[in-house]
Amino acid sequence: MSKFSLFGKFTVQEGERGTLVDILLEAAESMEKVEECEVYLVNVSEQEPDAVYVYEVWSSEDAHQASLSIEATQTLIRRAKPIITGMERLNTLQAIGGKGVLHRS
Repeated sequence: MSKFSLFGKFTVQEGERGTLVDILLEAAESMEKVEECEVYLVNVSEQEPDAVYVYEVWSSEDAHQASLSIEATQTLIRRAKPIITGMERLNTLQAIGGKGVLHRS
């Protein structure tokens, strides 16, 4: 069974990458309790000091959308908004399988 996955890029104000990384790691921690979230990875690149990438795998696109209304998620979004200067959904993918993706029916 395929999963919904996405790869996104956040651009932040100069010098604020660490702040956003901390917020997104809190988001990842809160996703530990959300069974439908199978992967939530926060990534940075030394070539882009004002960017943070997030890779997510969900049981479905609906599950991802529902996660955006969780109070903890809304709180983290409010904290992050003032430092974010841009957001890009680089890809929406269909995760088929591999290491790190749970195979549930």
